[in-house]
Amino acid sequence: MYKNKIKHIDIEETHIRLISDILYPNLEEYIKKIRFDLKKYIYEDPEFLSSLEPLNKRVNTSEIVRIMDKSSKIGNVGPMACVAGTISQMCLNQLIMKGSKLSSIENGGDIAIINNKKLVCGIYSNTIKNIGFKLKPRSKPLGICTSSSKIGHSISFGNSESVTIIGPEASICDGLATRIANDVNGESDEESMMNGLESAEKYKEYFDGGLITVGGLVGTIGKIPEIVTTEDFDIDY
Repeated sequence: MYKNKIKHIDIEETHIRLISDILYPNLEEYIKKIRFDLKKYIYEDPEFLSSLEPLNKRVNTSEIVRIMDKSSKIGNVGPMACVAGTISQMCLNQLIMKGSKLSSIENGGDIAIINNKKLVCGIYSNTIKNIGFKLKPRSKPLGICTSSSKIGHSISFGNSESVTIIGPEASICDGLATRIANDVNGESDEESMMNGLESAEKYKEYFDGGLITVGGLVGTIGKIPEIVTTEDFDIDY
């Protein structure tokens, strides 16, 4: 994915890097709308913002809130743990409805992508450099979401370098990456990895595959794309 094709969209806390076969996707107004819907709901129900656990209530409101609520319950995390992946997913769906066959939306490390040709998507951690996923062409959306206790501003109770979850819905992958990263914990890297893999096993019906890095260790679960070195590719993430 080439840097000179990337469009940056920055709206308050939302920081998107977009690659698309649609020349003028005009996502800014859509992002403002769904952010407004979310902020309006949070004003009415502040617990939606602060809770670190799913909320035991039926949500019948805007689409972004419904998706976040559903994903938080699947991943057993607070709704805001799913916000970045949800925005990526919703934006990608907008582009697909406009006819896109090749679009990637990365929002704070959480990616929603559809690709009708081969692509390489890089994975970043503090200790393991220059690796990525080689994605085969596909006609359906894919979520690739990463959580870390060492990188970014998200709350994590684990000690992983990174947990990347891959599946059909970026919103669910975002929540599960947080959930599993929280469980990557132990007195040693080996124990932390084992606990993380055991946690991922509990949720495997909701995603295709995952990759966990702890220290110098790498663990996988399920079916993941081919892992390649990114040194030979001009990629941005």
